[in-house]
Amino acid sequence: MNIPTHLKYTKSHEWVKLEEDGTATIGITHHAQELLGDMVFVETPKVGRQLQQGEECAVVESVKAAADVYTPITGEVISINPELEAAPEKINQDAYSAWLYKLKPSNSADLNDLLDSTEYQKLLESEAH
Repeated sequence: MNIPTHLKYTKSHEWVKLEEDGTATIGITHHAQELLGDMVFVETPKVGRQLQQGEECAVVESVKAAADVYTPITGEVISINPELEAAPEKINQDAYSAWLYKLKPSNSADLNDLLDSTEYQKLLESEAH
């Protein structure tokens, strides 16, 4: 399984990419989209919304189920991915490029709570048993 090493992960299967400008891009992992199946709808948080780490902020819906997405870090939503409204299946095609939203982080310590790729791999292996 491809788990990009430059990202951080949550136990609830979200990923975070820290951008050079200090913002954070957030999406769901390949494993999450695999469990859910074919995506049919994505509800993203509103731009300007303040999110607290661990807060439910988006919904991804597949032919099988709807799943809540939790924000991995605290911050303000600065943009959403407009492509997903018309084409939620982009998440199935490449979960690591089909981001959901971008945040301006307000607490850099939140990153310490996230998993690196090795830790995330171990989590997946433990869930498989």
